[in-house]
Amino acid sequence: MMQSAAINRRSFVKAAGLGFLATLTPRSLMALEGTDVVYASGIRAADGSFAIATVTERGEIVDQVALPARAHGMAFSASTGKTVAFARRPGTYAMIFDPWNKSEPIVISSREDRHFYGHGAFSPDGRLLYASENDFGGNRGMIGLYDATDRFTRIGEFETYGIGPHDMTVSEDGRLLIVANGGIETHPDFGRTKLNLGEMQPSLALIDAATGALVEKHVLPAEWAELSTRHVDLDGAGRIWFACQYEGHRKDLPPLVGHFAKGEELTFIDLPGETTRRLANYVGAIAVNRNEGLVGITSPMGGASVTIDARTGKMLAETSVPDAAGIAPARSGFAVSSYDGDFLSTRSDVAWDQHIVRI
Repeated sequence: MMQSAAINRRSFVKAAGLGFLATLTPRSLMALEGTDVVYASGIRAADGSFAIATVTERGEIVDQVALPARAHGMAFSASTGKTVAFARRPGTYAMIFDPWNKSEPIVISSREDRHFYGHGAFSPDGRLLYASENDFGGNRGMIGLYDATDRFTRIGEFETYGIGPHDMTVSEDGRLLIVANGGIETHPDFGRTKLNLGEMQPSLALIDAATGALVEKHVLPAEWAELSTRHVDLDGAGRIWFACQYEGHRKDLPPLVGHFAKGEELTFIDLPGETTRRLANYVGAIAVNRNEGLVGITSPMGGASVTIDARTGKMLAETSVPDAAGIAPARSGFAVSSYDGDFLSTRSDVAWDQHIVRI
């Protein structure tokens, strides 16, 4: 079974050291002492500024690291403790920091003819950072390669064999890059406008992490050509789970969640009709709780979170979460945040952003 990349609170405190702990308020120290799980997520503060917040399993904010602009997804390396916040598409910055403020954050920029798509992942040894990017001149998806041992210098790139790559991850052995090519053409001159909704080509690609060669590409069926593949995660058996956002007619009820493994065809799971309607054709985030064999999804459009049995694909629970944003594995089930300031049982005077990473 694959092991979670998360570290527990004791490991977090040990890595942080006395210097970091001395910077915390008594309230933050108490919150950290009482938690077993630590997360990070982007926030917009009440004054309109942006930051990454370190947060407990009860939703209490422990610390914040300021951001130059709004972020989207994040990546964490259990090997090095480094965390990366990627700019929201079509942003051009990524900020690398450690949650313990032992070193100054490093801000990198995408190539002049590229922009970030908001997601990325570390190699298992933490030596490489992969980032989903757009070659907007050539209208092709790319993975930027960054050397984490040399201040994240850009050292190359691979194709994603599709357009509009969004989320991506790396197999547990580090050999495969797994990319959700959303199939949507964009260009920074037009901001977040989707330029090819009538000619989308969504796909999921497996790419050799050593050479950049295409290993497998799964194109969605023609009937669901407007179903943008957006987010991915791995379960305990190495199976790839993916979640989608539909760009077709709002009254359609396409499947929004599926899974596959290397050498297999895509399998969509059959959610109850009422749940599919509740999700409003939009899954904003997906996460796997490997210890419990669960898959969780959120929909800000539908104001809901859904829990799925990873073994059977059956829905186990549907919960109302107005403005649902991020989701990440918890000790039991999932931690879910909202744009309205809720994180599990705590409400803060912030707007949580779309994704959570467990650190």
